[in-house]
Amino acid sequence: MCKSGVTIMNEPKSNKNEPKSIPLASLQAGTAFSEAVYIDEDNILVPAGIPIQQRDLDKIMTLGIDTVQTTGEPLHPEEPGKGNPESGDNKNKLMRLFSTVHKNRNAYHVYTMIVERINGLFVKISDGTAIDTRAINTISTQLLQALKNQREQYISFVLGGEIKGNEMAKSAVNIAILSALTAQEIRLPSHKILYIIIAALLHDTGMFQLPKKILEKKGTLTEEERKQIRNHSLLSKNIVIRNLGYPDEIGDMVLQHHERWDGTGYPHRLPGNSISVGARILSIADSFEAMVSPKPYRGSILGYQANKNLLADNSRRFDPDILKVFILTMGVYPIGSLVVLNNGTVARIAEVRASTPLRPKLQVLMNKFKKLPSNEEAGFIDLLTEKTLYITGAIGPKELLEMYVFNN
Repeated sequence: MCKSGVTIMNEPKSNKNEPKSIPLASLQAGTAFSEAVYIDEDNILVPAGIPIQQRDLDKIMTLGIDTVQTTGEPLHPEEPGKGNPESGDNKNKLMRLFSTVHKNRNAYHVYTMIVERINGLFVKISDGTAIDTRAINTISTQLLQALKNQREQYISFVLGGEIKGNEMAKSAVNIAILSALTAQEIRLPSHKILYIIIAALLHDTGMFQLPKKILEKKGTLTEEERKQIRNHSLLSKNIVIRNLGYPDEIGDMVLQHHERWDGTGYPHRLPGNSISVGARILSIADSFEAMVSPKPYRGSILGYQANKNLLADNSRRFDPDILKVFILTMGVYPIGSLVVLNNGTVARIAEVRASTPLRPKLQVLMNKFKKLPSNEEAGFIDLLTEKTLYITGAIGPKELLEMYVFNN
C-alpha cells in the first residue's frame, strides 16, 4: 500500500499502450476507465471499471499529486465496458443508493456545519487569536441535541461522511460524537456529557503548538521528537484551562486521554479508576475513529474490524466495562457497515439494538444474485423478525463495487 492510503492492491499495468498522464483537475468523481488508473508506476488508484470517488481525488490532491496515469479510456454510461448495456446506469444507481444511505440532508448539513465551525476555531487557536468559549459551548450543546434526535445518522457520518479537507476538525467532531453516545449509554448527566464533548473537541489542540517539522516528518521520529509529540496532551490542557478558562474536570479529560488502564500510558502512568471517566471514554472513541478514518499513510478499516481490534485489547489500554458499553452502542456491525447475508444479499446496517447486536435492521443494496434489488426486494430487512437470515461477514465499499462489476 502506498503512503497515500488510497491503494488497496497492486497489479501489472497493461502493455497495450503507453500510459497517458491525466491532470487531476480534469477528473470528475464517478468517472470509470477501461483500464486501471494509477497514482504512480506501482500503485493503483482504482481498478478497471470502478468509478473514481471524490474521497480518492481529495486524498491524492492533499499529497501534492497533480496527475494520474492509465492506458485505458473513460467509460460513459452508454458504453459501460462490458455486459448489459444498462449496467453503467445501474452502477450509478448503486453508487447513489450506497452514498445516500442515512445521509439525511438536514442532519448532514448540521454535521458539516459543525465541522466547519470547529475548523475555524482551530485556525484561531493555531494563530493564537482569542476565542469566545461561548462558540464552543454552543457547538457542543447543538451536537448533543442532534445526537438525541438523530443518533443513527450521526454514527453513519463517522463511518462514511465525505467532507473535503478539515481532517483534524472532522476527527475531533467524530470523537465527540462517539464519546457523547457512550456517555449517554452509561447514563451520565447532561452537563457531564457536555463536558466530555468539549474535551473531545479540544483534546488535540496542543498539536498546534508543536514544531511543524515534527508533525510533517515522514521518516521515523527520534526519541526526542516522540517526547515532544507526547507532550501535546499537557499543551492541550494548558489551552483548555489557561487560554479558554474551562474547569479542571475538562482539563483532566484532555490531559489523560493517552493514559492506559494498565498504568503504562502517558503523561503520568495513571492506572484504572484513577483515570477520569471522560478520559477513559475519549481513549476508546479516539482509537476507534483513528481506525475507521482514512489517513495519508493508509486507508480506513471496517467498523466491524475496528470493534474486533478494540475487543482484543484485553484490559491493557481500555476500561473493559466502558469498552463493552461502546461496542453495544456502536453495534458489532456499526451503522453504515456493509454486510453480506447467508442468502447472498448485500445490505447496509441501518439500525442497531444494544439488546440484539447481531440482529440489526438493514437496507438492501444488492439481491442474492448481486443485482440491484427489484421493487419487491428493495427497502429494509429487519433481522429481528426475519429469523432465517443472518450476517455472514462484512465488506468494504471497494468490494461492493467490484462484486457488482463482476456479476454484471
